[in-house]
Amino acid sequence: MSVQDDLAAVKRRLQDLEHTVEELERRVGAERAAPATPASGRAESLVTIPDAPYDSGLWTDTDDEGLGARDRHAP
Repeated sequence: MSVQDDLAAVKRRLQDLEHTVEELERRVGAERAAPATPASGRAESLVTIPDAPYDSGLWTDTDDEGLGARDRHAP
């Protein structure tokens, strides 16, 4: 590629970048102008985790991460 081709490619990419930044600025402005979602909408998506211990039968065929299998010692 010649220097002129390189300069033309850089100019196109710079214009693409300017266009992308302008689009992002418009989106951010639109999001700031939009009304905030009510706090009650978030509470519906929360999941309650019980304090009761998990059934140990669920973990019979698993390894302790980083420690190896239950019947072997760590190195």
